[in-house]
Amino acid sequence: MRRWQKLLACLLMMPILIGAPKAQTPEPEGSTAETGTRRTLLRFVTDGDFPPFNYYDEEGILTGFNVDLARALCLEASTSCDIQARPWEALVPALNRGDADAIIAGHKITPQLLQSVDFTDRYFHTPARFAARRDAEDFEVNPEGLDGRSIAVAKGTAHEAYLKAFFRFSAIREFDTPELAREALMNGEVDLVFDDGIGLSFWVIGTSSRECCELRGGPFYDPKYFGDGLAIAVSKRDQDLKHLLNQALKRVRESGRYEELVLRYFPNPVY
Repeated sequence: MRRWQKLLACLLMMPILIGAPKAQTPEPEGSTAETGTRRTLLRFVTDGDFPPFNYYDEEGILTGFNVDLARALCLEASTSCDIQARPWEALVPALNRGDADAIIAGHKITPQLLQSVDFTDRYFHTPARFAARRDAEDFEVNPEGLDGRSIAVAKGTAHEAYLKAFFRFSAIREFDTPELAREALMNGEVDLVFDDGIGLSFWVIGTSSRECCELRGGPFYDPKYFGDGLAIAVSKRDQDLKHLLNQALKRVRESGRYEELVLRYFPNPVY
């Protein structure tokens, strides 16, 4: 599967920042401060192959954290909501053609994407985590505590680069895939594995791990290595929508609805 094989993390919902309110008549819900334009419909696109964020359930219904978050945003903005699934590679072209208003599909904020789209404030963080065997002794999860301990990691990843930068006195063992690195931990060949936090949080409670392991320490958020998190992509020409969605995100968070969605789709805490 694309983007984060077998995810899918710790999540860190950063405070949503909006401009100070103007001392005049409050704008109606579903409108923006810049123009006051009233929106009656928000058209989101996503894809159907990124559980638990967006996927098809056993009945063929599009669901997931992103899908329910989009519906919550529409509710807060007092608009109707249309959410369509398209292939991953077709999402940005659909937005830039005007076939959709926004993309909510698990896009990371990257310099490359910022050349063609704009992003709302972050709605989900994507940190890294360590996992160790449940029967392992207690130890501090920091460079000193892991001095000399063996750590499995997928080669050529940001996680490998982070270990080599900050855990230089650990015995770093590289594997071709994250799955092989996790298998090495499960078989007792290494002391820890270092990987994407969301993926690890599901692995340790899933059947493939055979309940061997648990998360230890962390989370690790360094944006230089692990990015700036997930955000909703909007057209560079639609700053009104960016403002509207940022306001709606803030209200969803303050209402407690955001936390409800996190608990529903991420049963094992990842932070």
